[in-house]
Amino acid sequence: MEQIELKATKREVTGKQVKALRREGKLPAIIYGRHLSPLPILLDLHDASRVLPGITSSQLITVNVDGNKHTVLVREKQRHPVQGKLIHVDFLAVSMTEKLRANVLLEMEGEAPAVKNFGGVVVPVLEEVEVECLPKDLPEKIMVDLSGLVKIGDAIHVKDLVLPQGVEVLTDEDEMVVLVKSPEGEEVEAVAGEGAEPEVIEKGKKEEEEF
Repeated sequence: MEQIELKATKREVTGKQVKALRREGKLPAIIYGRHLSPLPILLDLHDASRVLPGITSSQLITVNVDGNKHTVLVREKQRHPVQGKLIHVDFLAVSMTEKLRANVLLEMEGEAPAVKNFGGVVVPVLEEVEVECLPKDLPEKIMVDLSGLVKIGDAIHVKDLVLPQGVEVLTDEDEMVVLVKSPEGEEVEAVAGEGAEPEVIEKGKKEEEEF
């Protein structure tokens, strides 16, 4: 797995004054974490815009701030509502010795026999699951094998997922991940989970900035 590193500098300017920094091709960001006071930083907008769109919420990267390296997850990417360009990024600093919780994307692989043999339609119901593990064990994505979907009505649930060693899934094991329905079959409704997601690592105070 390629280790991605972004170079950054400490940022003294906050609030409305960051507009001037953006005009200079800089991208304001912040790093926060349980063992780190919120650290405002500046990234190069061009470099960040090339790298960050392809980063998933469970992919560890390194942010090098004036020589000090922080292992982080991308927690939020804010974009300009009209132009679509990045205007702010939130990074969560992680400890390699402490478990964390993250949402991991699900990716379908293989072919469902029900599609070929019965003209079934594969309907994805869940896009991601929440997991808990050490950062070193955190997968960028979890593969969903469709080869076991043999007939119309077959489904895969969270409990059927094959997880990497050291990874515990927190999403309800009975939640449906994918279903095969007939071409003219009924709509499938995913039931949203109730309650707020638990936090293991504290989130830093969010900056209020204008575009």
